[in-house]
Amino acid sequence: MLILSRKAGESIVIDGRIVVKIMRLEGELVKVGIEAAREVPVHRQEVYDEIQRNNREALTENRPQLPHFLGKPSAPALAKRERESISELVN
Repeated sequence: MLILSRKAGESIVIDGRIVVKIMRLEGELVKVGIEAAREVPVHRQEVYDEIQRNNREALTENRPQLPHFLGKPSAPALAKRERESISELVN
């Protein structure tokens, strides 16, 4: 794992096509902006893990009848909201 130090307003470029910018610091909370092409999936770790778990379950015959996010937004809906929030922060 590469560990870098950045201050608010500074960025990191990944593969020349993804920009990760430290937007602001709020105590121990770091607000991060991510610029990436729409076709590049960007998720919080917990959303990504849930998507992967749901994909694995979909491949098994013993999958549950009801979704795990009953009463909550689906993982794709959360991902869409994240992307829209990031877009608002960056713009």
